[in-house]
Order: sequence, then C-alpha cells, then structure tokens
Amino acid sequence: MAGLNPGVQKKTLLRGRKWPYHIGLTITALIIAFPLLYGALIATQTNAEIFAFQLTPGSALGDHFQTVWFDRNFSQAMLNSFQQAMLVTAGKTVLSLLAGLAFVYFKFRFKWIVFFLVLITLMMPTEVMILAMFRQVAGYGWQDTTQAIVVPFLASATGAFLFRQHFANLPTDLLEAAQIDGASPVKFLTKILIPLSWNVIAAMFVIQFVYTWNMFLWPSLIIRDETQQVVQAALQTLQNVDGSLNYGPLVLAALIASIPPAIVFIAMQKPFMSGFAVGQDK
Repeated sequence: MAGLNPGVQKKTLLRGRKWPYHIGLTITALIIAFPLLYGALIATQTNAEIFAFQLTPGSALGDHFQTVWFDRNFSQAMLNSFQQAMLVTAGKTVLSLLAGLAFVYFKFRFKWIVFFLVLITLMMPTEVMILAMFRQVAGYGWQDTTQAIVVPFLASATGAFLFRQHFANLPTDLLEAAQIDGASPVKFLTKILIPLSWNVIAAMFVIQFVYTWNMFLWPSLIIRDETQQVVQAALQTLQNVDGSLNYGPLVLAALIASIPPAIVFIAMQKPFMSGFAVGQDK
C-alpha cells in the first residue's frame, strides 16, 4: 500500500475494518429469518416428513394450499380481514386527524380535561372493556356483521395523541397565515395540515392496519358465522385437519396471513420510519 495516496489508503483500511460487521449482520439476519424460512419449509411437508426432520421441500404444498385456500375457505377470511382493517384504519386516521386539529387549533371549555380523559383510555386495554363492548354490540344486534368489528375501534387515543403532538410542533405562523387568507378550518386541514402530515399519516396507517389485522379475541367472541370470520380466528380452525393436528396447512395459512401486513409495511416503510421523528426537524 506504499504506492497508494493517503485517501485511497484510508478508504482501503476502513473497508477492511467493516467486514466483521457485515459478517455479524449477516449472521443476525439469518437467525432472525430462520423461523420464517423453516416455516416455509414445513408448509410444503407432511407430518411424517416434518417429524423425520427433512431439510428439503416436501411433496404436500399443493394439497396444503387446496385445504387452506379452498376447502377451509381461508380466502374469504383474508378478504374479511382486509376489508375490516381498511375500514378501521381509514376511520381511525380521519377521526384522529380531526381530534388533533381540535386539541391544537380550537379553543373550547375543559379542553385539557377532555384531552386528559382521552389519554386515560390508553391505559385501558380492550380486554378490560370486552364485556361492556359485547353487551353494547349485542344490544344493537350487530353479531356476525362487519360493523361489529369496525365501529367499536374507530376511535383511537393513540392516534389523537400522535396527531396532537405533531400539530403542536408545527409553526404557529401557519394558522395565522391561513386566518389572514380567510381559510376555513376544513380548508386549513386539507390544504395545509394534511400535506405536512403524510409521514404521521403513514405511521398511523401501518400501526392501525397491523393492529386490526391481528385482532383475535374480539372477533372470536362477536363473530360466529364462519363466512364472516377474520383471518386470525380462521387460523384456529386449521388446528384440526383430517381429524388431527396437521402442521403443514396451519403453518402455510400463517405464512399467507402475514403477507398483507408485510406488503403494507414495505410499501410505507420510508414514511413510516420518518413519521416517528417528524417533530425533530421542526
């Protein structure tokens, strides 16, 4: 390296020092991905091949897919979950935007008390309210309907807090300029706040979509019609295939169920990751 200039020598040394980190990161990535890769292998195998610890793809992938997608109508459960997740996510995002707008830019009596009461609901998980929710929804006759899943989860204290903090970090000059121009609150929201909030909206979308997609307890209680069941509850029915526990179809269904949230996260990864730090630039 004697004939190299100092800049090239420095780059070569830095490149040489990085290879242990690359090896460590590769090993870490393989360890993290191992359950997924092994699950994909099991999805192709029969129980006999699984218990024989066969490390090559099995011969039952087609049969497992037929059982999961068509015989057990898992495709309908996927459609139900996607529809409900989109409705809940869209509703929560809109209501959270409006709540954040009200808490920051509107003046009304007892505003801080109302905001405090909203924050208290963050300490109350769904399991605490499950009995009251069940009685309320059953009283409306909403069992086995889409609104039984969607309506109780439209409001989000997390979303209201997220947008409230985001709007509070925006320059106050925006509101003053909008008032001078005679903009209405709706126009101020749609023309100014929303274009400045796409990162937060994306973060909210990903969080709420994954949360709704993974719901199990509430749909299991309120939905009894198999044609209206969601994907997580439908997975439970696959524990018994052909009169016994067949791991292949169950694992295959779990892998299929993980695809939509993965697609949503990958599609919104950049704005999602920057959404948490958007206030740091203000």
